[in-house]
Amino acid sequence: MASRREDDSYTNASVFEASMEEGRKDKSEAFADAAGQLHPQEDAADGDGSGDAVCGLPASVPFIQQLIAEFFATFFLIFAGCGVITVNDKTGMATFPGVAVVWGMTVMAMIYAVGHVSGAHINPAVTVGFAISGRFPWRKVPAYVVVQTVAATAASLVLRLMFGREHGVAAVNAPTGPSGQSLVLEFFITFYLMFVIMAVATDDRAVGQMAGLAVGGTIMLNALFAGPVSGASMNPARSIGPALVENKYRALWVYIFGPFAGAAAGAWAYNLIRHTDKTLGEITKSTSRRTNN
Repeated sequence: MASRREDDSYTNASVFEASMEEGRKDKSEAFADAAGQLHPQEDAADGDGSGDAVCGLPASVPFIQQLIAEFFATFFLIFAGCGVITVNDKTGMATFPGVAVVWGMTVMAMIYAVGHVSGAHINPAVTVGFAISGRFPWRKVPAYVVVQTVAATAASLVLRLMFGREHGVAAVNAPTGPSGQSLVLEFFITFYLMFVIMAVATDDRAVGQMAGLAVGGTIMLNALFAGPVSGASMNPARSIGPALVENKYRALWVYIFGPFAGAAAGAWAYNLIRHTDKTLGEITKSTSRRTNN
């Protein structure tokens, strides 16, 4: 019997097969069915303490490659995005729409460059959103988040060395109005960013090859209308990195809590409309069974 090959590499850098006899499955269901078979060596190392591990996390070559890819992608995102903000603040030549385009195009380029390696999360909120929706293993979340934050801090430090104090004045996020206003805005723009990511990266019905364009376009649109109010962070690492380098933490909690909450809600919301052949009763029973276990 021929098998159907499902590529979910943008989400979790994994490829698996599902039998045609099982009919059409959305990626969430197929991922759940195959989760125990994707990386048996890593699972064995995690479970019994044998094999190579670092702080309880699998230290396989593919996992290390994923972390390196996340570091490079996040570094370039912050270097290019915060760099163009600083340059525009000095010369005004980039213009505000140009700044938004740089952020969106950089994300798009990195998705196409390393999406097949690490998933190109480039954002701790996206990583947590994927994990909450069952699209990414929780055991890998801490390492991803640490690497993304370190990369953002390193990029900010390089920009600081290049531009001096001007970088901190331009690149550190801070609300232009009440903190509550920016918190709500960060929640909603991250919600829709994660909603789009879930659609193009995890659903068979979407055109996966357009993921970079769709996600990059969403970031550009969010930056255009939310940038003047909150800075349109949508990414805790993007805010934490410059804040650490410049030692400025005013309203930093807005840019941590807002994106994390928004990404979690966005991932959950898309799962509500994901294709399934199950009845409402079957879904309810399945949810109840997982809760009891």
